[in-house]
Amino acid sequence: MSDLRKLKLVPTEVALDLLVLAAHIHAADTRVSRSTESQDSWTRELRLVVPVSDPARWIGAAPTLRRILNFLSGDRWIVDFRARPAKFRQYLAPLAAELIPPPYDSVNLFSGGLDSLIGAIDALEGGGQPLFASHAGEGAVSKSQEDCFDVLQKHYAKLSPTRFRLWMNFPKNLVRKVGSEDSTRARSFLFFALGVFAGSSFGKPFKLRVPENGLISLNVPLDTLRLGSLSTRTTHPFYIARWNQLLHLLGIPGVIENPYWNKTKGEMVSECTNTKLLHGLVPSSMSCSSPTKGRWKGLATEHCGFCLPCLIRRGALLSIGDPTTYTVLDLRASEMDTRRAEGKQIRSFQYAIERLRARPQLAKMLIHKPGPLFDELARLDALADVYTRGLNEVGVLLDGVRAGPS
Repeated sequence: MSDLRKLKLVPTEVALDLLVLAAHIHAADTRVSRSTESQDSWTRELRLVVPVSDPARWIGAAPTLRRILNFLSGDRWIVDFRARPAKFRQYLAPLAAELIPPPYDSVNLFSGGLDSLIGAIDALEGGGQPLFASHAGEGAVSKSQEDCFDVLQKHYAKLSPTRFRLWMNFPKNLVRKVGSEDSTRARSFLFFALGVFAGSSFGKPFKLRVPENGLISLNVPLDTLRLGSLSTRTTHPFYIARWNQLLHLLGIPGVIENPYWNKTKGEMVSECTNTKLLHGLVPSSMSCSSPTKGRWKGLATEHCGFCLPCLIRRGALLSIGDPTTYTVLDLRASEMDTRRAEGKQIRSFQYAIERLRARPQLAKMLIHKPGPLFDELARLDALADVYTRGLNEVGVLLDGVRAGPS
């Protein structure tokens, strides 16, 4: 609790329940192998029993929670609740008398990626007083977060930006005789829970901002091989809407929002309120899905340059110049082999781009493939438009790039 005292944060008991639940979910998601513990090599059946301060409240919210988790990870979740042991009840109460109300006006998630960096710069340039929340479970992500935030603290010293951090990882043999899992589809539940945990300490209604470009938020499958939970749903509108429903059921006065839902990554870059600062921090940010994949070649931890997030990043940075070091620096140097990781995503993007150029009206249908959008009826045209613009940004990057079976 030393970090809480330093930051003058006293979260509520139900928010502590949420964080404990998130830790259980993260452990199950990353330490139960899909390949060995599911009938179809993907969909697991996972049951948790979580200690909470008020089981009746959580039992009432369980159907919404189950809907969130099933949608997010593609598994079948059952979550039951029991009372916390007596010695852990009212765990945070002793802190309350020692601290004064915190000065923050919102919570901003800070992942160390380019989108969260832009969100941080925009918030600080606007003169706000956000509390930043970060989670990491491996060194590359943690280093990006620290390097970027150190610069932000120096640049905005008058605002004294503050960050609340959580490191969480579990031993490989956490579940006996069961292999670990690296798909981490449920990771964002922990990230959101951390932000809500911090925001609950404000003693007033709060906003939790999750900066993410519209193309990634929708994450429409690029081809028929990437359907359902094979495409991540970290900030999908349906997921965020169900989270807001969960907070309401739990009595937590917070609202989660993505302020960039209708922006492409390139638009976020070009419209950033301090592009000079952003450009200087681009090399320190981390967007790659697997930044350590080049170690077996003796390479440093760096962006691969060809995974889905890297390609969207590269397309977005064309407008201001891209100082990032990529393992595959020149996409046009030779034909990219579609039988290998270097060429698979490129060809999938090319397929999606060609399909949409041939039939632009498909955008209004394709945006429904990752999940329901009945909460978004008033914004459907804008969602289809940001999907189209986002693909076109990547299309400019891939113009002249050759991909095929070598």
